[in-house]
Amino acid sequence: MDDNTKTTTLVSLGKTFELGFFSLGKSKNRYIGIWYKNTPDVVVWVANRNTPLPDSYGEFTINNKTNQLVLLNRLKEIVWPSNSLKRVANNPVAQLLELGNLVLRESESLSSELYLWQSFDYPTDTLLAGMGRDSNPIVINKTKKKV
Repeated sequence: MDDNTKTTTLVSLGKTFELGFFSLGKSKNRYIGIWYKNTPDVVVWVANRNTPLPDSYGEFTINNKTNQLVLLNRLKEIVWPSNSLKRVANNPVAQLLELGNLVLRESESLSSELYLWQSFDYPTDTLLAGMGRDSNPIVINKTKKKV
């Protein structure tokens, strides 16, 4: 997914959630996150919340050598990695599920037990159904974004 087009997003099958690049308010900083497709100002998950892109260039892709989702800046430097190496996959794919969970999985497997990585394991500030973790309390908040 490349931020240069500003229209490239990944949408869940039932069109409930959307993943893409966005800015907060009037800031030029860019983030990659998930929001409700029908309510795009409600962001439910942000990958690079602590390391925003300083401009409109960004590339969100799969690093096939490390089996990680990565966000690259203009210099092709990794700004954010998915930080999970559960196992090696022959053909990893990213999918945004209907519950708002971004997963990295082997293309031939739909089993949640075989996900290489999933955003539900790394909640930000919004609780979605199926996301809760007893050991990590989650503060429910709405993050507004400017599309």
